[in-house]
Amino acid sequence: MLYKFKSRAAADLIMLEPNGRRVLQIIGKPVDEKQGILQPQDMPAALAALEVAIQQEEARLKSAREEAVARGEEPPKAEEVSLRQRATPFIEMLRRCQKADTEIVWGV
Repeated sequence: MLYKFKSRAAADLIMLEPNGRRVLQIIGKPVDEKQGILQPQDMPAALAALEVAIQQEEARLKSAREEAVARGEEPPKAEEVSLRQRATPFIEMLRRCQKADTEIVWGV
């Protein structure tokens, strides 16, 4: 399954289901519903939630690496594609839509 995010202010954004689901969970949208809408007034909170999640993921990885090095072990490898990389197109879409005062929809 794919998530297709659409808006009049930005090009369509397509995400694989696990990535789209994770982004929706982070911004507090129900993932069990097949369609949804993000209103402009909700976009600042969504942006903040994504930034916090990205910072937390990066801090966890850094901490795990430091602990492994301190124990003399091989540091854990990061995911091949980080949350920052996966979420950046959605963050850009959010910023454009917020500036244009237009909603983002999916599943319609």
